[in-house]
Amino acid sequence: QVELVESGGGLVQPGGSLRLSCAASGVTFDNYSMGWFRQAPGKEREFVAAISAPINWSGSVTYYRDSVRGRFTISRDNAKSSVHLQMNSLNYDDTAVYYCAATPGASSLRVSSSYRHWGQGTQVTVSS
Repeated sequence: QVELVESGGGLVQPGGSLRLSCAASGVTFDNYSMGWFRQAPGKEREFVAAISAPINWSGSVTYYRDSVRGRFTISRDNAKSSVHLQMNSLNYDDTAVYYCAATPGASSLRVSSSYRHWGQGTQVTVSS
């Protein structure tokens, strides 16, 4: 059974940082692309960042939504079956529930329907 468990959310002031983590079990992690999505109250779930499964010996490819590029960094630790989202320079618009997702594919990683498995989410609140 596939399980994705997020951690690292919390309350942070504008300009602050948080690091989200997602631990995966029940999958051959190296074969899965991973994504982060978020959903703010009253809004649709939106893509944040994704990292592909390792491609041969070239490593993984990363993708970001425009509003977080340069502030957020997605990374994966294949040895620990985990993916991380380092979030810096947080602002009020980053407040949302953040979800980790996994897919055995490597295409259309910006699209939520591409993902097969989802975590329960972790709350990130940016407030002064």
